[in-house]
Amino acid sequence: MTERALRLGTRRSKLAMAQSGHVADAVRRLTGRPVELVEITTYGDTSREHLAQIGGTGVFVAALRDALLAGEVDFAVHSLKDLPTAQHPDLVVAAIPEREDPRDVLIARDGLTLDRLPKGARVGTGSPRRMAQLHAYARSHGLEITCVPIRGNIDTRVGFVRSGELDAVVLAAAGLNRIGGTEELTGSLSLDRLSVDSVLPAPGQGALAIECPASDAELVATLGALDDPHTRAAVTAERSLLAALEAGCSAPVGALADLLADDPGHGQVTEMRLRGVVGTTDGSTLVQLSTTGPVPTSHDEAMALGRELADEMLAKGAAGLMGERAL
Repeated sequence: MTERALRLGTRRSKLAMAQSGHVADAVRRLTGRPVELVEITTYGDTSREHLAQIGGTGVFVAALRDALLAGEVDFAVHSLKDLPTAQHPDLVVAAIPEREDPRDVLIARDGLTLDRLPKGARVGTGSPRRMAQLHAYARSHGLEITCVPIRGNIDTRVGFVRSGELDAVVLAAAGLNRIGGTEELTGSLSLDRLSVDSVLPAPGQGALAIECPASDAELVATLGALDDPHTRAAVTAERSLLAALEAGCSAPVGALADLLADDPGHGQVTEMRLRGVVGTTDGSTLVQLSTTGPVPTSHDEAMALGRELADEMLAKGAAGLMGERAL
């Protein structure tokens, strides 16, 4: 008798379906069991408001979690950057697979790159984090840009540039990579992968979270085989920073933890560098700091690294730069 199919809860967007499809394939290979995708519409998918207005935190996650708790699906796949930093009491992130490219990309008309945007260029993004850093970059490089709030899937956003409504849009590289067909999508448009020295990504950007009920110990253990320890340590530190700043995932906070080898050629990874930034959306004020320490070997050590940097950023005035900081 064949075992029943595992039900994987996913958002309906093209990107979410692609991400979940990759995970479904991995789980099939791992378990030999069939995996079916169960499409779930979330509030973040149906609302026409900008993410900063609807709170950002958890708007793409709540419906998936409700389905998990109701037993309608066995596990769910989230973009980790959408997941609230507080652990859900009845659910567990069983695996965080190896991370995709965490960077942002600028998709622009006429071969333009970030450093060559014309005066008054209209750049589409709904992210306060991106706005803060793009405006700060423009200020420091003698550029003048206008950030235009946009929503919609990848095709919709790229369409704003193709139609001439915007000069450029900023998207996550991971999303483009996962849906594939970048050439067909961008066509004659240019694609500029933004250095993390200029624009730090959202905490957890490029990583996926595979979540299931904490009560299903067998499934937790099975999915755990897909976990990448280095990715988990890095994103745990980044999300700890976000949590310690008491900011939601639509706050103007960027963070990236990267692993440093003692010999970059073929080295043993020995240290982790965590960088964080928070700023006003007009880019006039940024607090940007980093810290380096031994690679965390436990959840608590990764959390401590994030809290340590957050404390330093708060001491430099970070709290006053976040509109939605919890008081």
